[in-house]
Amino acid sequence: MADPISLDVPHKLGREAARQRIAGGIGKLTDMFPGGGHLEQRWDGDTLHFTVTAMGQQVASRLDVFDDKVHAEVHLPPMLALFAGKVRDKLAEKATKLLK
Repeated sequence: MADPISLDVPHKLGREAARQRIAGGIGKLTDMFPGGGHLEQRWDGDTLHFTVTAMGQQVASRLDVFDDKVHAEVHLPPMLALFAGKVRDKLAEKATKLLK
């Protein structure tokens, strides 16, 4: 299994506002996949665990929300690990926009 994608996205919203923005935007993830996808999610305190299933692939992820940043960890299946750099760049771009 490939190493997970890991990145920190800084923000100035505070923990609760960042959680609300994430909760309001997480459902849009499935729109990024051709034909849509399926999203399963659950909050455990300030940590969001979610899995996106699309095109026969599952991507398990975790977001830890802090007062000044969100730490993201994305576990790509081997078939998608080839695109880890592009996935990381897209995640950084979308997360930064969401948390502004």
